[in-house]
Amino acid sequence: MHPETPTWSDFVAAFELFRDPILCGVAAGGVLGLLSVFIVLRRMVFVTATLTQASGLGVALGFFAHIHLDWHIPPTLSALLTALGAAGLISLRAERLRLSRESVLAAVWLLCSAAAVLVGDRITQEAHDIGAILFGTAVLVRPEDLQLVLGVGGLVAVTTILCREGFVFSGFDPDGARVQGLPVRLLELLLVGLITLEVGVTTRALGALPVFGFSVLPGVAALLAAPRLGWALPLAGLFGALSGGLGYLLAFFGMFPVGASQAAVAAGFVVLMIPLRALRGG
Repeated sequence: MHPETPTWSDFVAAFELFRDPILCGVAAGGVLGLLSVFIVLRRMVFVTATLTQASGLGVALGFFAHIHLDWHIPPTLSALLTALGAAGLISLRAERLRLSRESVLAAVWLLCSAAAVLVGDRITQEAHDIGAILFGTAVLVRPEDLQLVLGVGGLVAVTTILCREGFVFSGFDPDGARVQGLPVRLLELLLVGLITLEVGVTTRALGALPVFGFSVLPGVAALLAAPRLGWALPLAGLFGALSGGLGYLLAFFGMFPVGASQAAVAAGFVVLMIPLRALRGG
């Protein structure tokens, strides 16, 4: 074994240092995994990508305002505000602008991506933190970020579980849902709001790459594996939580970037579920 390769003893000895980021990854992965089922079913993948990128921009703007303008705006708050702004833009009726929805999404995503790089280029004091947030390379998590991830994640998870039937019904058959008296538009706004809230908080803690991965891949894997839609939600939450925890272990023992490792584990679940779906003949 290479002398510099981390061992299990090294991990156990430093577990107190790694406990918070592992817990944060598990919690974020589990909640985003729940949301990922609806994101995939409603074909909102690129919406989530845009919100994640906007959150990264918001964090960069928070650092920029603190360093250059002496405005003390918490990066998590600036991430949420920027994500909400992006959500408002992509919620506009694209047909009124004679544009396709995909065009609006692409424009907002490109704007946020370019702006994040440009703003990050003007930040030297927090350059490492910006890179960690944009590319998901952060190894440690601040206690206040963990508390936010747990608190907001609990609220989002409970709301998602309570509203799951409404989200499914209004997504598959909005006209039928209206006939049954369901507030379809309100449910759509609530789902986007939950995604925006969770993405904004977790992006500050983990970075954009793993957050986007958790928002899509567990749902894909669960929908491939689940024989019924009702099983997809708990499976996606499980896949997301495992991706957050096992991804951190992969990063530690393999000496890989954390965010990329977590996203890779989530993608691995998708790969594993494909033959299972083929065997079921689905």
